[in-house]
Amino acid sequence: MSIDGWGVLVPVKAFSAAKARLAPALDPDRRALMARSMATRVVLAADPLPVAVVCDDLEVAAWAESLGATVFWEPRRGLNGAVESGVARLAAGGTSNVIVVHGDLPFAHDLPRLAGFAGITLVPDRREDGTNVVCLPASSGFRFSYGPGSFARHRAEARRIHMDLQILHIASLAWDVDVPEDIPDPPPDGGAGLRQQQ
Repeated sequence: MSIDGWGVLVPVKAFSAAKARLAPALDPDRRALMARSMATRVVLAADPLPVAVVCDDLEVAAWAESLGATVFWEPRRGLNGAVESGVARLAAGGTSNVIVVHGDLPFAHDLPRLAGFAGITLVPDRREDGTNVVCLPASSGFRFSYGPGSFARHRAEARRIHMDLQILHIASLAWDVDVPEDIPDPPPDGGAGLRQQQ
C-alpha cells in the first residue's frame, strides 16, 4: 500500500465550545479537556501522514501547531464549508488524497491503514448515522453534508459523482462522543488510561 500523496484533515471546534451535549455529565472545563484529548489522539493517529487542522479558534490553532500540524484558518464557514475548503487547499498544495476525520474519536489509531483505495471510503459511526471518516481523492468534487443522517447522504454523494465506494466498519473509528452515554470508562481526560478498541 502506498501512502504517497495522502494527507489527513481534521476539523476542530473551539475546545471551550465543544461537546455542549455533554453538559449533563461534565462541567465546561472537563468538556474542553476531553475535546482536546480526543483531538490530540486523532492527530497522533495520523502519523506518518501530514495533518492539517481546519479551525477558527486561536487556542486550537496554537494546539495544532504544537503538534506539528498545518493550520487552515476558516472562520464562519460551518463544518461542511470548512472541510470543503480544507480539502481544496490540500489539493492546491499537491495532496492527491485526503482522509477527513473528526476530532472526537477517543480510540482512533493507525489512520494510514485507510490509504490506498482509489475511490471513496466511508467509516460510519457505530449507529450508522453519522460519518466519522471520509477518504477521497482531493479533486473529486465531493460535497460534504455532515449532521444527523450524514452517512446516508455521503453514500448518495459518492454515487452522484460516480466514484467507487467502500464502507468500512472499524470499531476504533466508529466510536465518537456526542452525548453522555458515549463517554468511555475511563473518560479521555488527557490521554491516560484509555482502553483500546480494535
